[in-house]
Amino acid sequence: MKSIFAAFAALAAVACHAAAETAAYDVIVAGGGPAGIGAGYMAAKRGAKTLVLEKSGRLGGMGVSALVSPFSVATASPVVNHIAGRIGFSHSVDFHMADVRAFDLLKETGADVMLHADVIGPVMDGNRVTGLKVNCAEGVREFKAKVVIDATGNGAVAAAAGVPYDEGRAGDGLVQPMSIMFTVGGFDPKRRFLCYSEEDARSKRCIVAGRTWENIVQEEIAAGRLPPEVGVIRLYPGKTKDLAVVNATQVNGLFGSRSADLTKAEIATRKQAAQIVEVMRRHLPGYKNVRISDMPAVVGVRETRRFEGVDRLTTEDVLSGRRREDAVARKCSFVMDIHNPAGAGQAHGHEKAVTGGARRVKPYDIPYGALVPKKIDGLLFCGRCISATHEALASCRVMGNAMATGVGAGAAAAEAVKKGIDVRAVDAKSLHLFD
Repeated sequence: MKSIFAAFAALAAVACHAAAETAAYDVIVAGGGPAGIGAGYMAAKRGAKTLVLEKSGRLGGMGVSALVSPFSVATASPVVNHIAGRIGFSHSVDFHMADVRAFDLLKETGADVMLHADVIGPVMDGNRVTGLKVNCAEGVREFKAKVVIDATGNGAVAAAAGVPYDEGRAGDGLVQPMSIMFTVGGFDPKRRFLCYSEEDARSKRCIVAGRTWENIVQEEIAAGRLPPEVGVIRLYPGKTKDLAVVNATQVNGLFGSRSADLTKAEIATRKQAAQIVEVMRRHLPGYKNVRISDMPAVVGVRETRRFEGVDRLTTEDVLSGRRREDAVARKCSFVMDIHNPAGAGQAHGHEKAVTGGARRVKPYDIPYGALVPKKIDGLLFCGRCISATHEALASCRVMGNAMATGVGAGAAAAEAVKKGIDVRAVDAKSLHLFD
């Protein structure tokens, strides 16, 4: 019996030692979504000792845990194309294996990966971030780094480090709504119905029994069988012909940076999913037996904090197609997709049409300065928390663009470590991200 107690005591001592242990890296990436994968891959590829931390049990972020599909590679980046191709982020995301492939790719490149590692906050030395405190399964650990990259989506590290930020649009401070995407099966594959956008829903391509899909959805809302904020039911191709991805749920007036609001959004959107399936059963030919196939682990968040950077991506930059010498992402072309913060459909044009429409952009660049805080040293941010206006974020926030900013952040971090300089002094033109 004593030997058993001794063994437990030895294990406890090892656990305590592990919890107190401080590990040192050149670059630590907080967040294992598309931006974090891009950052970790590029930092390790450029020779930096790199650690990627992810709070959940899966890499891939919204593309895996939230079932967001398709993966929009709306940017000219050979590195993003390579990563997306390797891990199964494509027009239809491979939800089931993308995380494992991302893990293998990062390890192959030389990065360490730790799952179930929730960042508590930064370790600071004056105005410099020198590491992270992390809640691991074995306890709180401290990791040292020469450069920390915030790829958490909400900017948890940057906010705790004291970087100023905006949240919401000008005027009322409302953010884009949260949603879930889910997959459905059980319909006739030969009669699979697809609808990609608000414009598509009112077009001749989406006619059902002599009416547009938009009209049918609006009638269901008027009858009280759908909440008014749903507006449009989009259906995208699934990985196989017997599956479709549904993008329709929506909750307004809630913030993805607040746990209470996230809780409300999780429950409300899942209830909406059941209502949406009933609408499809009633109206779509071949959908009498349609059912939910996969539900996401987390609600999808489009917008929270947007941090103050050395430079900023503006609304005019996106609409005019501004090019940058210090670009970390080139020729970004996704539409200005502002899901209405105060109602259904798109914010732009909502006053003129039932569900509005997304504004077109001209291919633009994202500057390196939008990833760099003005005053805090040793820190970069990437993904949907970069320095951008509410309107510009609506275009640059999609996963392919987020991964591209992560790639840029990873390359810059490795360059800063190699040259022994702060990230603010990195010459983005020398990173050769597009060769």
